[in-house]
Amino acid sequence: MNCPACANPLRKLHVEGVEVDTCEGGCGGLWFDNFELARFDEPHELAAAEALLMVPVDMSVEVDYQAKRQCPKCAVPMMRHFCTALRRTQVDACPQCGGNWLDVGELTQVRSEFREKAVRAAAKEQPVINKHLRWFVATD
Repeated sequence: MNCPACANPLRKLHVEGVEVDTCEGGCGGLWFDNFELARFDEPHELAAAEALLMVPVDMSVEVDYQAKRQCPKCAVPMMRHFCTALRRTQVDACPQCGGNWLDVGELTQVRSEFREKAVRAAAKEQPVINKHLRWFVATD
């Protein structure tokens, strides 16, 4: 598979039993298959996510962050959406396979949205439009 942002070949990284595709040496983006992001989206999952936060980035790679992207898995146009009920960070999601593309820095942003248990619990009670969003807001 190739990166949907910079066309660099994606490399597989095995973290806590999950295979995440990374744009190592390119734009630094991350591809999560359906429901995989939920394994890394909260601050208490630091050990698991640390390797994903350290993917080498080539700062000379230019990325158009506003461009419509194609799913690297099934070539369907992805949709930008807020991936948490707090509606602060948008990610690209494939409507066909349910995978998620996060540009460099977006995983850190998502993880920072739910630092407190009360905030996570309140967000989980919010109405959810996208059926995949509920998996991003886990409670303890």
